[in-house]
Amino acid sequence: MGLTSETTVYVMAAVAAVCVALLVWLWPRLARHGLWQVLGRLAAVGVTQVTIVAAFGCWLNSSYQFFGSWSELFGNVDTAPVGVSQADARDGAGTVTGVAVKGALIQPAGDEQLRRVSGLPTGPAAVNGRVESVKVVGRRTGVVDPAFVYLPPQYFQKAYHRQRFPVIVALSGYPGSIFNLAQYLRVSQTAGELQKSGQMQPTIMVMIRPTVAPPRDTECVDVPGGPQTETFLAKDLPEALKSVYRVGHDASAWGVMGYSSGGSCALQLTMRNPHVYTTAGALSPDYEVKDDPTTGNLFGSGPDRVNRRNGHDLMWRLKHLPAPQVSVLVADSKHGERGYPQTLAFIKAVKAPMRVASILPDHGSHNFPTWVREMPATLKWMNQQLTFPQDVVPRHHKKPAHATVRASGPEPTETAATHR
Repeated sequence: MGLTSETTVYVMAAVAAVCVALLVWLWPRLARHGLWQVLGRLAAVGVTQVTIVAAFGCWLNSSYQFFGSWSELFGNVDTAPVGVSQADARDGAGTVTGVAVKGALIQPAGDEQLRRVSGLPTGPAAVNGRVESVKVVGRRTGVVDPAFVYLPPQYFQKAYHRQRFPVIVALSGYPGSIFNLAQYLRVSQTAGELQKSGQMQPTIMVMIRPTVAPPRDTECVDVPGGPQTETFLAKDLPEALKSVYRVGHDASAWGVMGYSSGGSCALQLTMRNPHVYTTAGALSPDYEVKDDPTTGNLFGSGPDRVNRRNGHDLMWRLKHLPAPQVSVLVADSKHGERGYPQTLAFIKAVKAPMRVASILPDHGSHNFPTWVREMPATLKWMNQQLTFPQDVVPRHHKKPAHATVRASGPEPTETAATHR
């Protein structure tokens, strides 16, 4: 049984129900005086509570996809691609056959999670676009991370067959997943609606999680002697996408966004790697990376620890380092979110040539309903910063076969006001 399957949830719920029933049935016998009876009561209550919590945890994980498999739950993840695989050929559904050979940086992945997402495009890809489920393989880091890739209708149209498209990478928070980005933040659905209505230029959306070594939260940091998350997202991911998809090759075509810690990561990546990402959208971010029980020691020890920590403190960077030539958008609610004062301080600290825009609603919370309200304005603003067409595929260029699987298929009142 898969960790996220409904069967697992039902089995755990049944086990919890049986334990509750046994507790009620055995309690009169365990109510007598004596050491063994006391130990029996403690054991019965303990086992019942554990099964109830486990059942609830399985249901919660199935709903939000924090961990995709039993291996991930226990910290065992794939570190390299294996074998030769081929995606199934489809007919009439806008999909094509893709081959993933050993060593390929983008490989087809199962569509179990994708099939559970509502509102994804269906029908001909040239009319409605397509969402693909893939695995991204990091050539430098050895990281293998799942991703959803939204390709707009124009990607499949003859008039655009030589165009390279701008890219927005969407990052989940911790311990979120690509399922959260697709189902609850509705990244591809919102982008598709905006593009169809002409409010957004054709753009490829890549949904990926920054938790590359679950269950550890690396906060998009290259941990000394540990996971190299920043390298994966700033080097491996763009390289892998460029090797398969028709994406822009210049940094002016690349943006990154996210919510919560994913928003923090988007700011970190853009300000620290302006040659890779020139635009960031951060919904409810933090501006400093700190060690906590979920991260462990992120910056190592020794004399370089302080420098590494300062390098991930965005307020410190703005005060002590030259401002990068990038554009960022930050969103925080005046009432309902604790980070509002820090967001105001960040906006005030930004200096040229860096530019900052903001979405500052009066009320909101650190949750998906708030971020969904902020998504359309964020995507439209980010898209305006990116160039399209970015560049043109040479006529002699052979289009790479890309990994494909079956595709499934309120505007916020605040506007993004630019501050300089």
